[in-house]
Amino acid sequence: MLGKLARQHDPNVLVGFDTADDAGVYKISADQALVQTVDFFTPIVDDPYTFGQIAATNSLSDVYAMGGRPLSALAIVCFPEKGDLEILERILAGGLSKMMEARCAVVGGHSVRDPEIKFGYAVTGMIHPERVWTNSTARAGDRLILTKALGTGVISTAIKRGEAREAWIDAATNSMTTLNARAAEAAIHGNFHVHAATDITGFGLIGHLREVALGGNVSLRIGSRRVPLLEGALECVRSGFIPGGLRSNRDFAECLVGYEGDVTEDIKTMLFDPQTAGGLLLSVASEDANALTAALQTAGVAAVEIGEVLPQGKPLIRVS
Repeated sequence: MLGKLARQHDPNVLVGFDTADDAGVYKISADQALVQTVDFFTPIVDDPYTFGQIAATNSLSDVYAMGGRPLSALAIVCFPEKGDLEILERILAGGLSKMMEARCAVVGGHSVRDPEIKFGYAVTGMIHPERVWTNSTARAGDRLILTKALGTGVISTAIKRGEAREAWIDAATNSMTTLNARAAEAAIHGNFHVHAATDITGFGLIGHLREVALGGNVSLRIGSRRVPLLEGALECVRSGFIPGGLRSNRDFAECLVGYEGDVTEDIKTMLFDPQTAGGLLLSVASEDANALTAALQTAGVAAVEIGEVLPQGKPLIRVS
């Protein structure tokens, strides 16, 4: 819908909405730019405190995906008029715990009456104008590194249906409440040549790969067996716990995918799974790929190299 609106011409807008990037970037001086993003959604777990943590982690992620540092946040709350305010307090407390971990100040917010609970944040961060990561600058020859396993979408669906095992819930919750801060810091401070980055969220891995490929006029190849999956993710797919967002992602983007070799149907399905607070996807110069992966793992990030960037061709995304 934004694409149908009149374009604003402001030279200080370094990253707008034209490339479907993770956040906007606005230059305010020669060495400072603001990173701005907003995200909120309905509960995906039963515990209010954990839901608040997940919402905050997810909202902060877009700043890290641009290579930025979160500074401040405004809470966005939709809550039933006659709802239990103790639940709202727990949601806010959970969110604040993650904001404090990120050293991001919650400076206010806004609430509306709504029959359905929704929660999230508008987050502002800071970055040097010449050090912005975008999703549209991958280069042929780069290697692709993913910092979190996939599976939160299908496991969340199993949770909603009361069919998720405790181990699956724990794995998904741990992933969704882990900030991408350490991953971003390891990549930034190691002076690696990260050419492009994004975080894997609602569009699924393939959806975000599509944006990287189209934005950078390149093609991508990933090894399906290299892509890490959360415990229970495949079992959820095989049991039919398929969220609507996954089906929409697949309907939208699979036309750009070419499968090579024996890629099983359940693995194909997982590549479109919509993630909440997913990991970073980093496109890094090939000579830095091994060192960056090692640095991420040393920092406690379960990073895995999953593929490579190719010159533009068809299919746009190759999955082997």
